Formats: sequence, structure tokens, C-alpha cells
Amino acid sequence: MEKTCVIFCAGDFDKLAVPISSSDLIIAADGGLLHTGALGLRPHVILGDFDSLGEIPKEADVCVYPVMKDDTDAMLAVRCGLTKGFRRFLIYGGLDGPRLDHALANFQALVYLAEHDAQGILVGKKYFSTALRNGSLVFPSSADGILSIFCMGSPAQGVTLEGLMYPLTEATLTAGYPLGVSNHFTGKAAHVQVRQGNLLLLWDRENGFPDFQKNNQSEGVDCCI
Repeated sequence: MEKTCVIFCAGDFDKLAVPISSSDLIIAADGGLLHTGALGLRPHVILGDFDSLGEIPKEADVCVYPVMKDDTDAMLAVRCGLTKGFRRFLIYGGLDGPRLDHALANFQALVYLAEHDAQGILVGKKYFSTALRNGSLVFPSSADGILSIFCMGSPAQGVTLEGLMYPLTEATLTAGYPLGVSNHFTGKAAHVQVRQGNLLLLWDRENGFPDFQKNNQSEGVDCCI
């Protein structure tokens, strides 16, 4: 499996989706340090403003940022991982919890990753989420339950859905109408493709990760923090 930047945020967390490899980069963002501690993991990077944790960690080489800043702690972690050359991201503690605004911000972080030629997956207790830009992905025939697809930003053009209960062919999805909500797997391999634009996908965690068949070409990564 491709080396992965594994980010732990301060939101709710229950268990790992896949084992962590020795080649993975582990980042604890603010209160995510509690999750790494509970797992017995030693983060390679600890960063944030630490308003969630309530104190600045005593570990060496902690990156402390002011509370009044443009980036969320999760975005700081995403940009850090990109700077270090990672193109596959798993983000824990960023989908569930009391802060709906941070969950929405993390959806935007997925789009940011897709726009920088990277794959990001938010790992929740019940759901996975990813962003797809100018490309396609495939879910296996064993996938079951609901797949919801949303446009993020400008109209997503050339959206094609195959192997799902509600197919589409070269359709246009907009951010102002939820046409792609609550689609269903049918026991066939499900293909999702967008020719131009960004899609956000949500599906049941038990179905695992899709196979990204094609990704956009990077327009250059500017992610120094």
C-alpha cells in the first residue's frame, strides 16, 4: 500500500480503518494527541494551537500556532503532509463530534488535497468521505448500502455513475441542488467519474476504500506552513 500521511484530529474516534505502516507519517493535530496516546503511537509531528487539548504538549519539536490564524489545525496537518511529499491521507477524528463547522471545514480540506494531486479520506465511525477531482474511482461489487455524491464548488461536469441504482451519464451536478444524495449500491462494481470539477463522496465505512482509477494532474503544490 502507498505510504500514507495519517492525521489524528480532536474529534470523536473509535478505531483504525487499516493498520499503520512504518513508512507512514503520523501527525497529531491539537487534541488528536490524545488519540495517538490511547493507541500507543508516537507522532512524527505534533502541531496546532492546542485550544482543544488545553495545554501545550511537553514533547520536543512541537509546532505551536496562534489561535487567531487562517488554517484549522487539520489544514495545518494536511499542508504539512503535502510539504513532506505524501499524496495519500487518512484523517481520523475529523468527521464525528460536536463541531459541525470543523466537519465541513474538513470536507473542504479533502477538496484541497484533490486539487493538489493527492487523495484524502476522512475516516468516521460509520462513514468514509473523499473528494474526487477530474477523475474516477471504483467500488467493488461487494459494496452495500448508500453512496451520496455532492458537487463542491463550481458545477461538476461530465458526471457519470454506473453500477448504482440511480445512474447518470455525462450529467452536470451543482452545489445548489442535492441530486446525488442517497444513491445505492446494487451488487455490481460501481464507477463514479467526473470529467471536470470536484465531487464529495460519502459511503458506509464497512465498504472499505474505493480504487482511484484516475486523478487530476497537479497544478503545483504550494503548501509551506
